[in-house]
Amino acid sequence: MRPLLAAVLLLASSCSVFHKRAKGPAPVTEAAAAPAAAPTPVTAARDLADAMATVLKLTPEQTGRIRTVLNGTVEQVNAARAQHPAQSPELAAALKRINVTSQTQLQQIMGPAKYRDFKAKQAQVQAEMARP
Repeated sequence: MRPLLAAVLLLASSCSVFHKRAKGPAPVTEAAAAPAAAPTPVTAARDLADAMATVLKLTPEQTGRIRTVLNGTVEQVNAARAQHPAQSPELAAALKRINVTSQTQLQQIMGPAKYRDFKAKQAQVQAEMARP
């Protein structure tokens, strides 16, 4: 799965919208299935929107709309994780679909130029989120 927002994807472990992807999938056997990931906190979307606003100098209107998209993404990711087994093809497909939808919505809100700027500054957004 391609990272949506490298830094943005910090928040939902299996979803590239909120977490960096692991170096590789953990092997899963029938005897030892991977435990379900903890739900992503809703505050993660707020923190990400704030970091994006700071780094990208978004307007308050853009920040509010982005926060709404990210909150919806968190809800969808948590629902998909509750519905599908960890590391299942169904979960991967659901997360990919959620990612594509979220990316499209973010691009529409920011516009093509600001979205390109966002993609270029993902590491900076991530660093801003890590600040205390």
